Order: sequence, then structure tokens, then C-alpha cells
Amino acid sequence: MDLVIEGRAYYKGKLQHCCIGIENGRISQVRKVLRGDRVLDYGDRLILPAAIDVHTHMREPGMTQKEDFATGTMAAAFGGVTCVFDMPNTIPPTILRSDLLDKKKAIAKKAWVDYGLIGGVSDASNPMRIFKEVVGFKIFMSSTTQSVLMSEDKDIKRALQAIMPLNKVVSFHAEDNHMIGKDEIEDIKGHERNRPIAAEVSAIQRLGALDPGARINVCHVTSAAGADALKQGFTSEATPHHLLLDIEGMSRRKAYAKVNPPLRRRVEREALFKAFVEGRISMLASDHAPHTIEDKEQEIFAAPSGCPGVETGFPLMMALTKHESLPLGRLVEAACEAPALAFGLNKGVIAAGKDADLMVLDPRDIQPINARKLHSKCGWSLFEGYDAVFPQAVFLRGSMLIEEGGFVGERTGRDVAARA
Repeated sequence: MDLVIEGRAYYKGKLQHCCIGIENGRISQVRKVLRGDRVLDYGDRLILPAAIDVHTHMREPGMTQKEDFATGTMAAAFGGVTCVFDMPNTIPPTILRSDLLDKKKAIAKKAWVDYGLIGGVSDASNPMRIFKEVVGFKIFMSSTTQSVLMSEDKDIKRALQAIMPLNKVVSFHAEDNHMIGKDEIEDIKGHERNRPIAAEVSAIQRLGALDPGARINVCHVTSAAGADALKQGFTSEATPHHLLLDIEGMSRRKAYAKVNPPLRRRVEREALFKAFVEGRISMLASDHAPHTIEDKEQEIFAAPSGCPGVETGFPLMMALTKHESLPLGRLVEAACEAPALAFGLNKGVIAAGKDADLMVLDPRDIQPINARKLHSKCGWSLFEGYDAVFPQAVFLRGSMLIEEGGFVGERTGRDVAARA
């Protein structure tokens, strides 16, 4: 046995003291007692599967002043995330095979954690040419940062029919572009009026009516009404910022709190959180979308939408398990198990044969978030001062990345699409 990790592990749906044996980067055994060449005993600290973030924007290529693959994946590691999916709306977008391969070459040796690229879809694209190189596809039903818009049902259905035989998940930015307002705004209330809940519900209902038989994932659901509109068989995501932040609490943050889809009013946010706890939304995903402080200091109408979150998402939600507002099992399911299941990854659960992607936490070690201590290049957070439980140790395929809050790993992140 190369390595044995001992502690209170989340194993078979509950916390129990056990030993996790690791060989060749994978979990080989889980037993009450194991011996190995190296043993790490974490006492009564928690051992959880590392998180998988299926929705990030690492900004490379074309916008690396905001983030790049090295800084973004390091931030992920410090947040307990050992696999990230990067969205296609970069410059150029990852739609054409040549651009996708150029991006793969540029980031190949930069990643601190495992990663997968999401392929873009346009009227002129051919998913068949790139499907072996991506973990899934993305369609934007409304305009957002550097997106390639596909807003008409006939075009969406044609794209889904082309992708369906490829057995890949198609993630949707589900806002009905026909219902998006263009009024000039002075605050985030105006931004929310321009992009109402009705636009989200309409887009999700349109997807359900298409009934294409494809594997559909609805990104960043912001409302209980949106959750109610999800068709059986769809997977879905909620972000920590939509679950924990609202217009009333964030109005003073001005353009920093401008995100697409927008933050909602408190009553809507609380209903969304209830839907998430009840499992009506399947996954937790950050929609990590960093912008520079200079970008966000612009007038709100001109400022780009998006906020960072890959490093803070799981730690924020973990702090809620301490207060019992979120069951630990629901968090592990949403952040680890469900993403692995939805996208066919050999991760997300502590079990023999799975990648030894693990994090160790002390739930008593609650810390306020301090943007100066975070690792994203953008240098700010909407969650300044919020309680969080950051992992004290993180393992990627059995190799330690984080130890006692410090970085000790190497750049061994792999493209998970290449392993499929």
C-alpha cells in the first residue's frame, strides 16, 4: 500500500472512522485498519471526496489579465476542488477544432488539478469534430460575457440532434433571450429587472418541450420556479452566490454584484436554497467568472457580469453544515457525487477503484474569507468576511497538493477527456 489516510471519512453515506488505502493514484481499499508504506492519521478530522466544479471560466486564452489556468486551478485546489470544467467563451471560443487544440496545448502544463474543456456550439460548428476532446458542450440561450448566442428553438434542436449520438452532456445558459431587457441600469435591481425569473423559467420550459433525448444540464438555476420547471432527467446547477447572496444584501457592492443570471430578491434566494437542500437541484457549481477590479469599478451598465468563486464555494457551504442549515450528505452529493455521475468521472466518492481525490477538513476551523489570502488573479470576492471551512489537506490522485493550508504539490493536473 503506497499510502493510508485515516480519519472520519464520509463513506457509504455516513461519517465513520476508517482507513483509506491508496495505490497508483486510486483508492484500493477502505477498512477499519490498514497498513501502508506511509500512514497519515487525521484523528477526528473529516475526510471527504474532493469537489468537482463543472462550471468555471478560467479566462485562458484571451483574457488572462483576469485569470489563467495556473492561478485558477491553484485557487480550485485551495478550495478543495480537484477537477474543474472550463467553459468555451474565451477569445477565441473553443468551438473550432483548431482553436480547441491550441487551447489544450497552451494549458497542458499549467494545471494544478484535473480539468475538462467544454466545447462551444454555434450554427456553423460541427460537434463531431471535437467531441472526443471535450467533456461536454455548452449552448448560450442568451447573451453573456463573450458568449456565442443560440436563441432559436430550431437551431437548438438541430444542435441537440447532432450531439445526442455522441453521448455528451449539453449544458445550457438558460435565459430566454427574447425576454431580456436592454434598459440602462443604475444598480443591481435594474439588472435583475432586465433579466427576470420569467426568462429563466421560459428557457427551461422550452428545453423541456424540445424533448430531444439529449443529456441536458441547466446551469446556474436562480429560482424555485426554475427548479420546478426542470424536466425529469435534466441535471442542474446552483451557485453559492445565488444560494447565499441577494439584491437586498449586495446592493452596496454595485457592479461587483452584477452577475448573469442576476442575484434575486431575498425571498427568492431563500426558496432557491430550500430547493437545493431538498435535492431539486442536482449540483453545486461556482460559475467562477473573475474580472479585474478595474472592470468592476466601471459604471454598472458598462461593467461585465460575473464573480469569482472556485476557491470559496465549497468552504462556504461547508460552514453551513456546522450550523445545520445544510446536511453534510447533501453537500457531498451536490459537490462531489452528482457531478462525477453526470459527466462520467472516476471521482467524487470514497470507494475502491475511484481516483484518490480527497480533502481533509476540521469543521471547527471556521475562518472569515479574506480576499487578500485567496489565489485567484482577480483579487476580490463577494464573500469578504463570510464564514468558511477551508480544507487543511487536499489530495489529487493520492498526491498531496495542500498540507496544513500550504501548497506542497506539483502541476500534475490531467485532461479528464483524454482519459475517457
